[in-house]
Amino acid sequence: MEIGDKIVYPMHGAGEVVGVEENEVGGVKQSYYILELPMGNLRLLLPVDKIEEIGVRDVIDKAQLKAVAEVLSGRADRSVGSWNRRFHATLDRMKSGDILEVAAVARNLSRQNLKRKISSGEHRLMDLSRQILISELVYVFDKPADEVTKWVDEHIQKKVNDDEDEE
Repeated sequence: MEIGDKIVYPMHGAGEVVGVEENEVGGVKQSYYILELPMGNLRLLLPVDKIEEIGVRDVIDKAQLKAVAEVLSGRADRSVGSWNRRFHATLDRMKSGDILEVAAVARNLSRQNLKRKISSGEHRLMDLSRQILISELVYVFDKPADEVTKWVDEHIQKKVNDDEDEE
């Protein structure tokens, strides 16, 4: 990994590596990548020797946008099980760091929220999944967040009527 790389940190979103610094914690010196996340104006330190372990990956390329669009406009997954079970399953999908899983979570929760209000816990997951997704797509499209948000919303809303017909 190098300064200037655009990467995704699971459960936080995409950012740019802006530097490397060495810090001492508990008497142990360790090198950290400095990651700036534009959405939320966060600056995170990621231990250099734990990058693979924490699931950091490169931002997708434009060739993968079609798959993201298909997930967003695809049929929503059925909600089954108790609220607690659904919440943890959704959280696990997001922790995977896979953009297609995050897109599916954003789609499912956004559509559920349009039909009936979702719980506050699910609402936080919806907002987080959308933020993570949009933060990565900002780099892919090289456009402002508001334009990317519009693109995401247009795709999520494409199949809402089809989903409603099946209920």
